Amino acid sequence: MGHSISVRAILLVIVLIFGGWRCASAPPINEYTIARTALQAAQDVEAARYASGFWHKAEEFYRKGQDAYKDNDFAAAREYFERAREFAEKAENSARLRKFQSGEGFP
Repeated sequence: MGHSISVRAILLVIVLIFGGWRCASAPPINEYTIARTALQAAQDVEAARYASGFWHKAEEFYRKGQDAYKDNDFAAAREYFERAREFAEKAENSARLRKFQSGEGFP
């Protein structure tokens, strides 16, 4: 019985390793789409004008993500797209706040 438990444990580890590897190598389509949507939302509130630092970082990470995606480096692409989304969201929020503070819009 002890032998069958260790075989099960080994099989479980193999499945987890293979499953994790497979997920890591899958194209990050959702991350790509979400990052693109976040960039569009930031662009819609003129983030390049009101939150240029965050906006440029978002664009930079998005471009790096696209390059990594084209090179089939999906793990790197996923990271870049996630960072692009983070900075795009910061850019959008900051732009909305600055526009509100200047009287040009609502948050």
